[in-house]
Formats: sequence, structure tokens, C-alpha cells
Amino acid sequence: MLNDTEFAAWLQLLEAPGLGRSSVRRLLAACGSPEAVLAAAPATVRSLAGEAAVQALSTLPPHFAQRLAAAQAWRSASADHHVLILGDAAWPPALLHTADPPLLLYVRGDPVALSRPSLAIVGSRQATAQGKDNARAFAQALGEQGFVVVSGLAQGIDAAAHEGALAAAAGSIAVVGTGLDLSYPPRHAELAAHIAAHGAVVSEYAPGTPPLPEHFPQRNRLIAGLTQGTLVVEAALRSGSLITARLASEAGREVFAIPGSIHAPQSKGCHALLKQGAKLVESAEDILEELLGPALPRQASLPLAAADAVDGAAADPLLAALGTGPVTLDALQARTGWPTAELLARLLDFELAGQVARLPGGLYQRRFTG
Repeated sequence: MLNDTEFAAWLQLLEAPGLGRSSVRRLLAACGSPEAVLAAAPATVRSLAGEAAVQALSTLPPHFAQRLAAAQAWRSASADHHVLILGDAAWPPALLHTADPPLLLYVRGDPVALSRPSLAIVGSRQATAQGKDNARAFAQALGEQGFVVVSGLAQGIDAAAHEGALAAAAGSIAVVGTGLDLSYPPRHAELAAHIAAHGAVVSEYAPGTPPLPEHFPQRNRLIAGLTQGTLVVEAALRSGSLITARLASEAGREVFAIPGSIHAPQSKGCHALLKQGAKLVESAEDILEELLGPALPRQASLPLAAADAVDGAAADPLLAALGTGPVTLDALQARTGWPTAELLARLLDFELAGQVARLPGGLYQRRFTG
């Protein structure tokens, strides 16, 4: 465990303005420790990392005393608060095999969870009801097979994936882009507490760090790096989830995507990944066979949405008319020929029964559950 002096040196080195991780790694490799880096002669620092590094280390980072006090207070606040440094016995080995690993991690919960078999589930913040249902169902099915589900605690798919994972024994990991003394988004404070109690909440940012936009792409590289693969449930073409998938691919990890309607914006990113070679999945079994092999014994897999759609279509003409993607009221009227009042009444019945979701923009979508 780091003592206070060692931790202060780590924080000063990592918070030095303009000093990137690659420069810090070179300095640590040559000098051996943060204390030795901070004590090194300017000529040594210059030869290893350039003049910018000399300037960055010449003074304390802005507001360093307050930052250090906040971080030390967080460390001592709970036995479940941990600080891991690269090279610790508890350091997750998967991160060692990435191009840009962090040098220090803050962990709320169980650090051992970071080294267990895991899969990332990510997707749109503006997810459809069906997308969130899929994320929960896949996460629970994978968790029941021993996979820790990793995501980013955001609204939409991320939150649904965490919720599904917490229904299984393996638990979940949330990788966040703020200090762990903050809850972002605030509405997920209770969810974060549940994740910490049954897995871990992780950040490379010191306590007190606010949710800056540039932190979230950096957060995504940790989601990709911790896991054996990444499942994208829903994503627009310009989506942070696609960044996570790209980073997973670059790290040699598997990338999976769930297909959707060709008319749905939330499916465009998944379809782009499929065109680039991601593996199309319709059930958790598809992922398990890829990661574990087809011969290993497993519990019952998540039912196929396509098969579910066929069963439902045979049972009710309105469900058949809804199909599998979002649809407008006008389109439903054209498909069914029913009067508006009757159609709205039937849709409301299905909505109250949890079989249909009302989406923004006047769209409706059938919900498929396991």
C-alpha cells in the first residue's frame, strides 16, 4: 500500500500540466519511482522527455495542495477505497497488454474484480426501450456464466447493462471519467453504490476531478482494455461506443454488435461495425461460443429476438405489424387498416403490459424480453 509521501509524489507527477502518459512512462522507466523523477536533474528530464517535461515538473501543479488533500481524504474514508499503481500485484493483467495503459487507478469496491473474466457492454445514451432490454438481458445471461460486465455508468445502454449484471452473481465494473468522490451522472449515485458493493467503480482521475468532455474517450480505452471483448448494443454513427469498439479491436479483443432496423439511427453504428468485421450476435450464446468455445457446458441462452418476434407475430396482429424496429403511428395505420382511436387503445394496452414502448418523435417499438 502506498504511504502518503509516495502517493503525493505519484499525484504530483501525474497531474503535472502538459506531461503525457508516454513521457511519464519514459521517466519512470529511467528513474525508477515518482520520487526519483521529481528529484532528477533538469538535464536528465530533458534528455528523457524534452524541455516541456522540465517546465511541467519545475513547479507544483495548480491547486495541488487542495487536490492532494481531497485525494488523501478519499483514500482514508473507507476500507473499500483503493489506489493501484502499475506493477502492483492487484493490477489487472489485461491492461498490461494495451497500447496506452494507465499508470494509477482509483478503485471503489473490490480490486480483484478487475482481473476476472469480463466483457464490455456499451451503447447509446439515447437508447430505445428494446435496446435497454437487450442490454439487461445479455448482461444477466453473461453474468450467470461468470463474466463480469464492464460499462461506463452513463445513461441508456450503460446503465441497463450494469442493472442486468447486478442480477447475476459475477457483478459489474463501472469505469468513469470523474474522480470517485463524485457521482456522474448524479442520478446514478445509487447504481454506483450497488456496483461497488458487487464489483468495482474505477477511475484514473483523482478525487475532485470534474466530468470534462475529454475524459470520456480516455475512459473508453480502459473499458476496452479491461475486457475480453466489447458488445455494442445500440450506437449512432458518431458515438463514443464506436471508439470503445475500435480500441478493443486494436488491442486484439473481440468486437460484437447487435443488428437493428435499417431505419433506426441507433442501429447505424452497429451496422457500420458489422461491415468492418464485428461479429453479429442475436443471443448471449453467440458471445459465449466465441469466447469459451461451443463444447463447454452452459446454462440456457438468451432467446433469439427473431424467434420471439415470430411467436409474437403469430399471437397478435398488432405485434406482427410493429415488427422489430421503431415505427410511426401512420405506418401502423397503413399496415393494420385500423381507426386511430382503436389503434391507440391497443397500443396503450400493450404499453401498460410492458410489451410496447413509446419512443420520442411519436414512434412505437415492440419490446422483446427473455
